[in-house]
Amino acid sequence: MSKELKEKIIDGKAQSPVLDPSVKNYLIDIDGTITEDVPNEDPERMKHVLPFPDALKTCNKWFEDGHIITFFTSRTEDLREITENWLNQHGFKYHHILMNKPRGGNYHWIDNHRVRATEFHGKFTEHFRTKKVDIELFEE
Repeated sequence: MSKELKEKIIDGKAQSPVLDPSVKNYLIDIDGTITEDVPNEDPERMKHVLPFPDALKTCNKWFEDGHIITFFTSRTEDLREITENWLNQHGFKYHHILMNKPRGGNYHWIDNHRVRATEFHGKFTEHFRTKKVDIELFEE
């Protein structure tokens, strides 16, 4: 088990490990977030788009600070190589890439772990502003 992950035991049973609270597990979209929005139907453009400079700088700082960087994308598996090459060519530091994210937005994430969402609005910055919102919970 990596140093960031802590073993979790409940009622004597092993549970999925949890990250140390000081480590964030960033899941970062690619198209429209760290570079311009390139649809799967136009994959040749992917070779020529540039990263948003603030995204490259901020993502790499998070990586260097010890956080986990996972890029996820609606790009299909057949575009993995061009995606990995693009990230590497432009100097992004990361741990994982998840392909085949559902397309279309309006995501509703259900998980047994706490999830924080940050909607991208054109600029990567080190700090996020906080806004209180209602969240949906399952009945107990």
